[in-house]
Amino acid sequence: MRIILAITGASGVQYGLRLGEQLLAAGHTLTLLVSPAGFAVLKAEAGFDWSGTEQEVSTRLRAYFQVPEERLRYYSEDNLLAPVASGSSAADAMVVCPCSMGSLARIACGISGNLLERSADVMLKERRPLVLVPRETPLSEIHLENMLKLARMGARIVPAMPAFYHAPETVTEMIDFVVGKVLESLGIGHRLYRPWNPEVR
Repeated sequence: MRIILAITGASGVQYGLRLGEQLLAAGHTLTLLVSPAGFAVLKAEAGFDWSGTEQEVSTRLRAYFQVPEERLRYYSEDNLLAPVASGSSAADAMVVCPCSMGSLARIACGISGNLLERSADVMLKERRPLVLVPRETPLSEIHLENMLKLARMGARIVPAMPAFYHAPETVTEMIDFVVGKVLESLGIGHRLYRPWNPEVR
């Protein structure tokens, strides 16, 4: 699959990084989109200063994920000529992980002010899978209404809510639960956590 992975300015950038690792490991091709606030959170939460020109960011991302150019492409937010901005060359699916409430609101309203928002708009109009991973608490009525609006349009809302029935012992295992749920929403198999089974303790 050709999948767009977008990282916005919500806290929880490790969800997006881990998801990217799993998608690439499963053989999929990624287009990475990062909002300006997403770059700030990458630096604050992961220590990665990846801002720069489109070529500079592309080089850093490929080095981090250890994949060649044909497996991973990065486009800056103002590059509305990128292939993913057009329905005629749309990706197979898109995930916004983590998804800020600002990005979610603009997607819900069809505001294609940058490449990330336009790409999500393309997913909706072409009826292709769009998965949003909101990371915010508490949620206001506006947040909930925007999520409901997008769910009714066909988007999948997968909140970053780790579960504990699989007895996670590390932060990575908690991250993997959410990433596993995103993969399931895309129809991609995984072995990141043990499925719920009341007979297994």
